[in-house]
Amino acid sequence: SLMGLQGVVNTYLSMRQPANFMKEVLPQKLLLSEPEEVQLRGTKWNVPLINALVLYIGMNAIHKGQAIPMEMFQQLVCEMDAEGRYLVLNAIVNQLRYPNSHTHYFSCVLLYLFGEIQMEVVKEQITRVLLERLIVNRPHPWGLLITFIELIKNPRYSFWSFSFTRRAPEIERLFQNVARSCITSEDEKTLVS
Repeated sequence: SLMGLQGVVNTYLSMRQPANFMKEVLPQKLLLSEPEEVQLRGTKWNVPLINALVLYIGMNAIHKGQAIPMEMFQQLVCEMDAEGRYLVLNAIVNQLRYPNSHTHYFSCVLLYLFGEIQMEVVKEQITRVLLERLIVNRPHPWGLLITFIELIKNPRYSFWSFSFTRRAPEIERLFQNVARSCITSEDEKTLVS
């Protein structure tokens, strides 16, 4: 549940009001308020609320076709600290499931964020969240595979040019192994080594 945020989120989605919503209001609402709860959960962020918010924004976008939700995702990722950003990206990747408009939308969100946000740390975090899901035993959700394949194969994203893909020989091998396991044998020839 959105715990009282639904009204203000709807207002922002329809009118981009209040103006300080993305920078001040929303980040504060996503934080846990009680120190005991922070201690108990091991994070200052309200993870169930972040998951509900990401799903709600995405469902709104799918049904209404607005640009505002994409801007909201971009601002959330850019404005939050590393832990908050990681939780938002995980909430987005949680929606990468089987072939449908919902999965397609969230795949587009993740690819948009990777392509448009210039901060390499964000690109690295997106990759981390995807890899964490891909290095476990199969089967992998269809949407997860399609998104990762698009990321590594589409020249628009220049995936292999980023330093985090080659930071250490073990990391480079991990990327190559995961990439090989995700693509067909005829596609392997195009994989950058």
